[in-house]
Amino acid sequence: MADTETVVSALNRVLGDTYVLYAKTHSYHWNVTGANFSSLHTLFETQYTEMWQSLDDIAERIRALGAYAPTSTRLMAEASAIEETDNDVPSANTMLRNLVADHKIWVQGAEDALEIASDAADAGTEDLLTPLISAHEKMMWMLNSSIGD
Repeated sequence: MADTETVVSALNRVLGDTYVLYAKTHSYHWNVTGANFSSLHTLFETQYTEMWQSLDDIAERIRALGAYAPTSTRLMAEASAIEETDNDVPSANTMLRNLVADHKIWVQGAEDALEIASDAADAGTEDLLTPLISAHEKMMWMLNSSIGD
């Protein structure tokens, strides 16, 4: 029971981080401007769409472990280590840098959760997290490669 509670707690962090990162990426999709508008608008949409699907997968894993997923955006934001919003609309390059930094935070939290799941012999959670970590590493690479001079 204690192992399951620890895994659920770690998954709640991953869910919260995913939700905040999803919302930030979606906001950047709406608000990006500049010479690379079209490509960044599309990149952000591709990434937030992928994160939207993973939210469901993570929440359903929490349910499969016998716990309830957070019931509000506030609870998800509180579980997250990622800063929720920007006060102003940043430049395109700042958006990219912010998202790269946020994906690093996401990956660290997911790697921590993966270790916890491994220690708990929770193969289902490990199977969920491993491809998500790879996906976020790819997103981070694409964002980082898009940063202009």
